[in-house]
Amino acid sequence: MSGGDRLTHLSASGEAHMVDVGEKAETTRQAVAEGAVLMRAETLAAILSGNSKKGDVLATARIAGIMAAKKTHELIPLCHPLMLSKVAIEIEPDESLPGLTVRATVRVSGQTGVEMEALTAVSVACLTIYDMAKALDKDMTLTGIKLLEKTGGKSGTWSRAEGS
Repeated sequence: MSGGDRLTHLSASGEAHMVDVGEKAETTRQAVAEGAVLMRAETLAAILSGNSKKGDVLATARIAGIMAAKKTHELIPLCHPLMLSKVAIEIEPDESLPGLTVRATVRVSGQTGVEMEALTAVSVACLTIYDMAKALDKDMTLTGIKLLEKTGGKSGTWSRAEGS
């Protein structure tokens, strides 16, 4: 196996370990992830009008996503704690779903990437939307959580192919 064809969190004998990033160059690294919460049109309308008994769904989900990105190392084994320089959560209504699309952009200047932080931010923001609106619609579905792009580091830039 070449270096790009092996799991970096496994030792030669197959044991899980935290990757030593001490010798890696410190670069600006950014990742963008996305997901969606599908719901009934009436649920989307209630969220957008502010008619949720628990309060402002979008503001709460945005804060939850930011907090989740900052705590990724506490949630995902073997992730490094990072001093994030940016976490931005965008939540957009999409009548065609119907539902909400959540996008997280995370940036750091460091020795390891922020893909897991971006994915965690999106996941928790989507879970928070569900929690805040479940009294209105228990049939909501969290879907399409994926990395869209990452930049920086030794592997450079990666972008998801259009439509995948």
